[in-house]
Amino acid sequence: MADVEVEQQPIENEEEEDIEEEEEYEEEEEEYVAAEPANAVKLFGKWSFDDIEVRDISLEDYIACKGPHAVFLPHTAGRYQKKRFRKSSCPIVERLVCCLMRKGRNNGKKLMAVRIVMHCLEIIHLSTDQNPIQVLVDAIINSGPREDSTRVGGAGVVRRQAVDMSPFRRVNYALYLIATGAREASFRNLKTMAEVLAEEIINAARGSSNSYAIKKKDEIERVAKSNR
Repeated sequence: MADVEVEQQPIENEEEEDIEEEEEYEEEEEEYVAAEPANAVKLFGKWSFDDIEVRDISLEDYIACKGPHAVFLPHTAGRYQKKRFRKSSCPIVERLVCCLMRKGRNNGKKLMAVRIVMHCLEIIHLSTDQNPIQVLVDAIINSGPREDSTRVGGAGVVRRQAVDMSPFRRVNYALYLIATGAREASFRNLKTMAEVLAEEIINAARGSSNSYAIKKKDEIERVAKSNR
């Protein structure tokens, strides 16, 4: 009998340890649920829209990244071209996706563009350790020219006149410059489109002259200044 009792003791100890481990695991699960609400909208299930800040007050209405514009996937299939200014309500990441579908052979390949942007955001996060949506918003704010020049006059007398650029056109132009810079950099290059796009966005967010968009913006503003 004594031998049987000795054998039973370690089994009881093992059961107690298992129960303790289960309780700890349940506590951890409860803590995790409390920290992260189940209904939070995250881009690609990863990137939160909650802490995104548009640091330029004039562009707040034209960079759609908060509230109803927070999406799980940048593919809403909305009819944003039906009415003037409606595309300002299109999620800003989806607008970048649409800008990548250029140059004939890429027309309509939205799933390919979505995949490129998804990989690009991953690379941005690994490089900067920040929310990649915030980096993209900063890049758009820095890349939009604030002044441009237009042709004025008639009857054979044409001159250039400097004009202010509207906030809506600033966002449109910034997206165009970022996408064009990435496209040109990836052409005949070993780097993938996602890598060069991430590099372009990071440089633009920092205001670095290595960015195609920043260089073009400075050039446009310089020409406009000379035509005042």
